[in-house]
Amino acid sequence: MSRIVIKCGGAVVRGSAVAILTLADAGHEVCVVHGAGPQISEEMERFGIPVEFVGGRRVTTAAGLTVVRSSFAAVNRALCAELGPRAVGLFGDEIGLHALQLPELGLVGEPLPSRPKAVLETLDSAQIPVVAPLGVGPLNVNADEAAATLAVGLEAERLLFVTDVAGVFRDGVVLSSIEAGEADRLLDDGTFEGGIVPKLRAAIAAARNGVRAEIGETAVVA
Repeated sequence: MSRIVIKCGGAVVRGSAVAILTLADAGHEVCVVHGAGPQISEEMERFGIPVEFVGGRRVTTAAGLTVVRSSFAAVNRALCAELGPRAVGLFGDEIGLHALQLPELGLVGEPLPSRPKAVLETLDSAQIPVVAPLGVGPLNVNADEAAATLAVGLEAERLLFVTDVAGVFRDGVVLSSIEAGEADRLLDDGTFEGGIVPKLRAAIAAARNGVRAEIGETAVVA
């Protein structure tokens, strides 16, 4: 069976277990990367920490990083509880998810393709690694980007984005597929905005590195 990386957003993390377990029960090796966007923003606002994004990446101060870690921990525990005893919670900065710091955004990293030993050992034992996307540093890493670089590093066959939207929309219609070059052009001219931007950029990077990438119903092809 194939190796699959699934990225589930913080907004849908509680409803993702069925999709994850269905693939695992079919015999696939499944590695999960989760976000916690809504939870982090809510907690930052509660503590009076400004919420700011640049190109889909969250500007992160030292105080903000404390909130990021605690929010990731809560989401990781919740998702592992839903998945059951096969789930193994992992933090990227503890298992060797490397990233290049982007100083203009604070404690934020651009992840590098990684093949963490802890993830491989978990997969080899027929369990499900559930990875919180912090980079070594620690650095806050966009979960979409982390999923893509893990998919490349783990030589996964597929990268699936489980999200609260049906797929990539253009002119009000969900696309069944989009070519990476066309997606790049549309991203550059501002056709796409908001949360779909980092997902699409991550999917493009994965597709160009040989990983079949899907955002909801939309396949992103190299």
